[in-house]
Amino acid sequence: MSNQTSMADFLLLGFSDVWQLQILHFVVFLLLYLAALVANLFIITVITLDRQLHTPMYFFLLHLAFIDLCYISVPIPKSMVNSLTNTRSISYSGCITQVFLFLFFAVAELSILTIMAYDRYVAICQPLRYQTIMHRRACAQILIGAWLSSILYSALHTGNTFGSNFCGGHAVAHFFCEIPQLLKLACINTYYREVGAIAFSVCLTLSCFVFIIVSYVRIFTTVLRIPSEQGRRKAFSTCLPHLTVVTLFFCALVFAYLKPTSSSTSRLDLMVTILYCVVPPLVNPIIYSMRNKEIKAAMRKVIGRSLYS
Repeated sequence: MSNQTSMADFLLLGFSDVWQLQILHFVVFLLLYLAALVANLFIITVITLDRQLHTPMYFFLLHLAFIDLCYISVPIPKSMVNSLTNTRSISYSGCITQVFLFLFFAVAELSILTIMAYDRYVAICQPLRYQTIMHRRACAQILIGAWLSSILYSALHTGNTFGSNFCGGHAVAHFFCEIPQLLKLACINTYYREVGAIAFSVCLTLSCFVFIIVSYVRIFTTVLRIPSEQGRRKAFSTCLPHLTVVTLFFCALVFAYLKPTSSSTSRLDLMVTILYCVVPPLVNPIIYSMRNKEIKAAMRKVIGRSLYS
């Protein structure tokens, strides 16, 4: 008889069994989470209140900030609650939800970054056609397509992961439900499922990365031909923040998923996971607020109005 069990919940890996270190983990995650929350909410507020930022570029930036908020809110709060209450459990349905939402917002962020690269390409390489190509309806359609593709991707991978029974125990070797760790608990051999999932993910990520690189090669080629130094500076000031964010996001993913795998999860694996779960949502608004002159000007306006009121 197979030793399959119908599990009501999973057990997540804790950072430590020492109560004082669990509290330290809670405090550190709380500070990082609040910093990301405040920074992204501030970006959303600034873009919403300043009418001069109601353009396609900042329309997509607003959605990027919203996605970052949701992206970091999927794994971190549950981990903080577990540390504070000295528990490790997560329900079966909660684990499914966590996997689906984490994949959904990760792919949505990748899609938005790709769309923003295309927006910058049209704005700099085809400025006379920009209003025709990136009109309000087109931006809405592109955004809807990105959300729908993210839903489809996360649904396929979530269904693939939870489509089989788990008989390898119910302890997930991570601080949140992550697909590679869940597949280790499956009753059947998941090698072909893992290969298929990885191949599909690599194709998606690589196609977005190549599209962004090609877009920026053409952008920089066009920018270097601009005779005015002020024009070149303005073009670089709008492109460099986005390129920095893209580089950070892709480096975090590559570092996380192309590192050598091991049967047991080490502290290094947990730190790497924190790198791509926490760092992009925390750093993205800082990069845009520091490198983008229009965002800084809008922030000064909003702060000035608040102080005046």
